[in-house]
Amino acid sequence: MEIRPILSALLRSKTGAVLVAVQVALSLAILANALHIVAVRQAVAARPSGVAAEADVFSLQIRHLKAGGHQQQLAEQKAEAATLRAVPGVLSVAAVNQLPMSRSGSYSGIAAKREQAQVNESAALYNTPDGLLKTWGLQLREGRDFAPQDVVEVDQETSEEFAKVAIVTQALARRLWPDRASALGRTLYFGTGDKAGASEVVGVVERLQTPGAQIKGDGEISVIVPIRYTGGSDSNFTLRAEPGQLERVMKEAEAAARAGAGAPVIVRMKSLAEVRADRYRADRGLSGMLVAVSALLLLVTASGIVGMASLWVTQRRKQIGVRRALGARRVDILRYFLVENVMITSVGVAAGVLLGLALNALLVSQLEMTRLPAAYLAAGAGVFWLLGLGAVYGPAWRAASTSPALATRSA
Repeated sequence: MEIRPILSALLRSKTGAVLVAVQVALSLAILANALHIVAVRQAVAARPSGVAAEADVFSLQIRHLKAGGHQQQLAEQKAEAATLRAVPGVLSVAAVNQLPMSRSGSYSGIAAKREQAQVNESAALYNTPDGLLKTWGLQLREGRDFAPQDVVEVDQETSEEFAKVAIVTQALARRLWPDRASALGRTLYFGTGDKAGASEVVGVVERLQTPGAQIKGDGEISVIVPIRYTGGSDSNFTLRAEPGQLERVMKEAEAAARAGAGAPVIVRMKSLAEVRADRYRADRGLSGMLVAVSALLLLVTASGIVGMASLWVTQRRKQIGVRRALGARRVDILRYFLVENVMITSVGVAAGVLLGLALNALLVSQLEMTRLPAAYLAAGAGVFWLLGLGAVYGPAWRAASTSPALATRSA
């Protein structure tokens, strides 16, 4: 088929073609970037936290209405841990100050050298006196877990003692000592200067997300230290239940904590699955909204192409009849409209690719988004070519099926 006659016809009546091409360009630019954002957000929400059995882990906080002294609080914490371990279905219990993905928590500036002017990283600081690696199923890649003699018992109101040993994530080890094959035996500092606390790295875990679970970076800059703190009114524990027993164990653990307290207490619990759901609720909502917008864009674009094709068929009714009378087959008429649509859509796709790249560059510079992979633009172009062909096929088939006598009849 000759392309020149089709192009000549479009140039004589180009308003409709321009509108369709602009619509395709805008839709492609928005669609490609929207789906890229959805993919990025979904990938972030699916990141492993480092906790091996999230579905079986929950936190339990015991708030004492009246706090005792240092020794009394130590005794209470140890007794509460023993009570929780005795609950049927509890596999492991560990006292810990915070949870991954919980949004709020404790952080500390970490430096590789005491004499540095600034810290290297701000790391999530997990304080635990016992069994956290076992309770959370953290994967120890190098070194060892804490031993009982490593635990430091600190009264926050009177002491600033630091733990002598620490366990770090692989991500933190790479940031602090990028030129070292192993972080074992290295010393990290909590802050800089003469007053900075120092801890020897005795273990490296594969991953452990921070409470913030930051989207930028890997969100796994974490350090674990063997400290039992007193001086507050809360005892914070994390428990791991037998598979499939979470709901029952949570109820029985709450009852045991209340029954074992010597005075009225407030007990709060939350499963790690709930913590993850809360952390990424906004991401799921954004993804759903962008998917809905993308679907609406496709629908609007298809409707515009169908409407414009139907208008062109009506306007060219006599032209179609003359061509049929001169021997044009149905397939010739059908092919004419399909090729015409492909040409218009191709112009829109080319403009949409450029516009999509420009929009992504803006998102990268303003919102720290990642670069848009070419696959999204290629897939989007294919979608709009198919969408254009599908949308124009109905009007084009109706035009090809019109008899010459009917098409050339005067209105």
